[in-house]
Amino acid sequence: MGLQLCFILPAAITFVTMEHGVTYIRNVWYMAAWEEEIEGDSLLARRLLDKPWVIFRKADGSYAMLGNLCPHRFAPLSQGRRKGDTIACPYHGLEYDAAGLCTRNPFSDLIPPHARVDAPPVVARHRGVWFWAGDADKADPALIPDFSAIEVEQPMVHGRTLFPAHYEIITDNLIDLSHTEFIHEDSFRMNGKFLAGQYSGDEDETGAIWSRWAFYDTPRPAWLYGVAADARMDEWLDMRWHAPASMLLEVGFTLAGRPREEAPVPAFVNPHILTPETAETTHYFYTRQPGEEAEAMTRQVFEMEDLPMLEAIQHALGASAEGAAFWDLKPVVLNIDAAAVRVRRRLMKLRREEAG
Repeated sequence: MGLQLCFILPAAITFVTMEHGVTYIRNVWYMAAWEEEIEGDSLLARRLLDKPWVIFRKADGSYAMLGNLCPHRFAPLSQGRRKGDTIACPYHGLEYDAAGLCTRNPFSDLIPPHARVDAPPVVARHRGVWFWAGDADKADPALIPDFSAIEVEQPMVHGRTLFPAHYEIITDNLIDLSHTEFIHEDSFRMNGKFLAGQYSGDEDETGAIWSRWAFYDTPRPAWLYGVAADARMDEWLDMRWHAPASMLLEVGFTLAGRPREEAPVPAFVNPHILTPETAETTHYFYTRQPGEEAEAMTRQVFEMEDLPMLEAIQHALGASAEGAAFWDLKPVVLNIDAAAVRVRRRLMKLRREEAG
């Protein structure tokens, strides 16, 4: 299969160059946390896009996110006290409301005009807390990628782990699921399925990029219940990507030769949502089944298999993990890289345009 590359630039997405040469998409929604990470009146401290933030739930149940350094002496507001929907700095008592404005100076009736912190738009959607990192006037919640498929009633663990790699390296890993054949040989035991599978990478009218694998007439997986043990199956793995790195994986099975609509068991759906912490570390948001067995499997896949490889790649590439610098290394491109190439080219093209 040859690579047929086509690039669609969503009109709502722009880029801004950040400190230290790092480039982040700005006018797009990032996931900051799972809702359940923010309990009661707690203050959640988290570094996102190379900046410290504090996130909290307001009295009306919505959320706010503030720059986590008081501009007076740069004390972390996350160590301060909640006073309704305001936070009192733990160092000298200046109070900031959910809009980031200083509302009280305990030493004077005068409030310095620059006594304020950033307060980006925040929306709760799909069990997560999302923030808009760019122009607030463009913060349309309808632009949040659709993750409604994960809003299920059965118990589900909403997890987060910190990966020691640039988010584009992790995106490469997720878009290119063929690595499962090798990196996850012990955990998933694909036994050559990817080597015999059919692959395609494309994009749809919304600007989403898809990486799709299909396997035909395969034995029923031992863990797939509700199907006869000797049944032959057709399988699919579809990974959907939205800029900058919000992905949704669907894994489905149907009896060999039958359409997906007749699948005897519902497809398995998992989010893989990445938000940069820094240029070399990334928050990875995911879900898994509850229980010790699922926890052990997740730990093996993430910590023992994916993480060492991605950390090694990050160490080898350094700043070349991002954008045009990656292509300067002249990487070999295989037919299974169609979606990964589209994603990297999309991001590189947008960075170029932002730079003028």
